Amino acid sequence: MPTLTAADPNQVAAHTAPTLTEPKRSAWAPALTFDERLALAALAVDARINTEPLDLADVIRSPVDAPTAPVPQPYRTPIAALFHRAHTRLLRDGWCSDRLRDEQGARCMIGAIRAEAGSRSAADDACIFLLDIVRNEFDPTAETIASWNDRQRDGHMPARILGHAASRADARGI
Repeated sequence: MPTLTAADPNQVAAHTAPTLTEPKRSAWAPALTFDERLALAALAVDARINTEPLDLADVIRSPVDAPTAPVPQPYRTPIAALFHRAHTRLLRDGWCSDRLRDEQGARCMIGAIRAEAGSRSAADDACIFLLDIVRNEFDPTAETIASWNDRQRDGHMPARILGHAASRADARGI
């Protein structure tokens, strides 16, 4: 059996880890203030930021021309279904005023109704019903659908009215 002996004190001292000492500051370098450290940090961040101009053609992609799924038809009556389709078209293609359709394809309320109607008489019936709803529930001073549409600031109210007209026509069974 091996015996344990005391180690030589000179050998133990040779194998000890070196001690870490704190670097000495020179007496003439003052400590940085908070604002100075913040400014240095901002400069360090700025140095890492890529300052090349961004080419938006690499970032913005136009949508692929994919066929859109048909919107489910919640209404069974013809005029209510027409209002629903016109409402969907107004949301999809955009709204305009002072004309039936603009250069970008946006439509006014009458333009959306005419585009979705199967016949001119169906579009006329829908516009008469729509004018009654606008006068009775929203604006008693409205003379025509076109004049009321042209007074609107954006497409929010025309789209809302078409959705409301669809539910009212469905409730009346027309």
